[in-house]
Parts: sequence; structure tokens; C-alpha cells
Amino acid sequence: MRTDTSPGVLPSREHLPAAWREVPVLDVVIPVYNEEKDLRPCVLRLRDHLSRTFPYPFRVTVADNASTDRTPHIAAELAASVREVRHVRLDQKGRGRALRAVWSASDAPVLAYMDVDLSTDLNALLPLVAPLISGHSDLAIGSRLARSSRVVRGPKRELISRAYNLILRGSLHARFSDAQCGFKAIRGDVARVLLPLVEDTGWFFDTELLVLAERAGLRIHEVPVDWVDDPESTVHLVRTATDDLKGVWRVGRALAVGALPLDRLARPFGDDPRDRELTGVPGGLARQLVGFCVVGALSTLFYLLLYSGFRTFTGSQAANALALLVSAVANTAANRRLTFGVRGRDRAMRHQAQGLVVFGIGLALTSGSLAALDAASGSPAHSTELAVLIAANLAATVLRFLLLRAWVFPDRAAVTATPSYDMTPHTPDPRNAR
Repeated sequence: MRTDTSPGVLPSREHLPAAWREVPVLDVVIPVYNEEKDLRPCVLRLRDHLSRTFPYPFRVTVADNASTDRTPHIAAELAASVREVRHVRLDQKGRGRALRAVWSASDAPVLAYMDVDLSTDLNALLPLVAPLISGHSDLAIGSRLARSSRVVRGPKRELISRAYNLILRGSLHARFSDAQCGFKAIRGDVARVLLPLVEDTGWFFDTELLVLAERAGLRIHEVPVDWVDDPESTVHLVRTATDDLKGVWRVGRALAVGALPLDRLARPFGDDPRDRELTGVPGGLARQLVGFCVVGALSTLFYLLLYSGFRTFTGSQAANALALLVSAVANTAANRRLTFGVRGRDRAMRHQAQGLVVFGIGLALTSGSLAALDAASGSPAHSTELAVLIAANLAATVLRFLLLRAWVFPDRAAVTATPSYDMTPHTPDPRNAR
């Protein structure tokens, strides 16, 4: 649907398509697992807010992910007593599984979801869905990383969030700023096309959906949000981060080998240029760059986690050397197999030895950066050390790729294809002489 309204202005109800007048225009899904304490007040607060501010019929759907406490009972009571609330019970856990199930079955033209703790200020809900109703955007996400956003959360969650989104930009070339904010919306017709293509059923569901949408040429609208961290959140950070990194690896590898089902998507604005082979570069370089970025991003995060762990019982230089050594071995092995396609054990030890030389270069750069930082500021904060180390690692990345491609894993097919010349003396056949 196209209208002449601006993205932030909603069309009047009589200007909505006829089919939209028979169903709730907006279906807000709240995935929950064992939320007996917060469920009732949060659902009622959301319902009251929508009643005051949303000019069309709406629905609030509680998607229960196999809760084992009183959550299903409370959700059923809300559905029985509040006209705009319904309850869906799933037998398996998984936020992505819940969203796929409810969104796929919903008759609403605009679908949204938010976390049950309502960490995001509800005043951002109307700006989130307005461009989808007016037809100016296909998806909308709340962003805690926008300049005008106001966010209250601890440094640990802040670092993890920014590191994760940095990984997405470096490895998957994502343009959206905040993949994991629990505050998103999508048009129903777009959801019916994208949902069957999303594999993840957990927390990576959001990221995979957004990557597919970007590659399909769909329009993603971002809304700055005010967000306050819930100190009693039950999200397991380590397990969630691990699952997300596995998802990044899977999608990044699929992009590198051209395995994403992008040909099944209708591309309203043409092919995404990131899906094309780069022009003017040697064959295979584009895919190698994607693979190298994915491996490098994951290796950098692995290195930072190791460094933080080693730093608790040793000095910065020793922690840096140990973290680099362990991550360098893993990085070489991953690049050997996934980036440059080398299989088997042949020359594996040689490749690791050459990889350690590359590691030595990284060690020199990062150790030199730490030494310069110590000399300049005496006892720098841990966050400052991490920032300097990230910058030093980024500086070594380009050189590392060139060394891996030209020296450690050269293109042997190209070498084999180089014509050879016979350098032995040749005596002409006297019978050919005139």
C-alpha cells in the first residue's frame, strides 16, 4: 500500500484498505517464559497505553514458551477478562519459535513484539508502527544505539551489545544499528514471505530476519528509543552470546558460498549489491573477504574474552600474549578450512607455523600499543585497554589477510596454471634447415 502521507503520519481509518477494517490493524506479541510476576501488570499497562494512543483496533498476544510456573494460568485469565488480549501456548521454548508461530497465524496487517518487562518506553510504539501502516517501510526496529536514544544499563551489557553489532557490521555487512533490541515490527505480508526462510528459533531469530530483509531490498525503519535495563532479567548472557555467534557463523558462511535462499525473495528494489561478486578483483577474493571477516570478527571476540579472563590473574602483557596465542591457533585453523577451502592434514603443521608468524606481527602491534598506553597514562582503565587492543587488532587485520592469502594459503590452482617453459638447450633438426 502506498499513500501520500509522511512516514510519521497515520492515514485515517476510512482510508485504510477494506480488508484492514475487519481485523485488528496491529498485533503485539509478548513472548514469555516463567513471567508470573510481571505478566499481568505489563500486559494491562500495554493495553491501556494502546487504548489511549493507537487509533485503530489492536490485539495483544501473550506467547507462552512452555512456562512451568503460573504464567499460562495468568495469561489465560487475561485473555478471558480483557477483550484485546489473547493467549497462545507453545510446547517448546524459543523466542524465535514463538514469534514465527504467532506471526504466521495472525490476521493483522502489522505485527510487532516487545519484551514482557517493557524496558522500552511505550511512547516509541506509535512511531515504530506508523511507517508500516502508511506503507513507507516494511520492517521497523527500536535502536538503543541511536544518538538520540537514552539508555540505562550496566557497562557489561553495553559492551556486549556494541561488540555484537560491530561483529554484524564487519562480518555480515549489516546496516541496521541494533539487532537485539526487543522492540520490532513487520508488515504481515512481508512476514509471510520471510518467516519460512528464517532457521533460528531462539535469540538470533531477529538478526537472521533483518539480514534476509536487507538482502531482499526491503526498507527497515529505525526508531531511537528510551530503554532501561531490567536488573532481574532471566536472559543468560553467555549462552545467548554463544548461540548468536553460532548464528553469525552460519549466516556468514551461507553468504560466502551463496547458499542463502535469496532467489526465493521478491526484490522490490532490485538485487542488493552486497550479493554480487566484486568487479575488478581476482576470482574468489570476494568470498574470501567475507569468510575472513566472519572468522576475524569471531576470533576478535574470542580473543577479548580470553584476555579478560587471563587479565584477572596476570598482567596485561602476559594476558595479551596468551589470548593472542590461543586465538591465533583457532583463527588459522578456521581460515584454513572456511576462508581458503584447504582440507585434510597435508601441510597443516606448516600452516600453523606460518600462522604463528602472523601472530607474532599481531603480538608486536598490540604489545607495542599497550606499552605506549602504559607509558602515556600509567595505570589505564580496563575499558581503555580493551579499546586500544581493538584498534591495534583492526590495524593488523589487513596485513593478516594479505599474508594469509599470498603466503600461508596461496592459490595453488593459479600457480599450477602458470605456463612452464623448457629451458634446456634446443638443437634444430638439420632436416629443417634450408
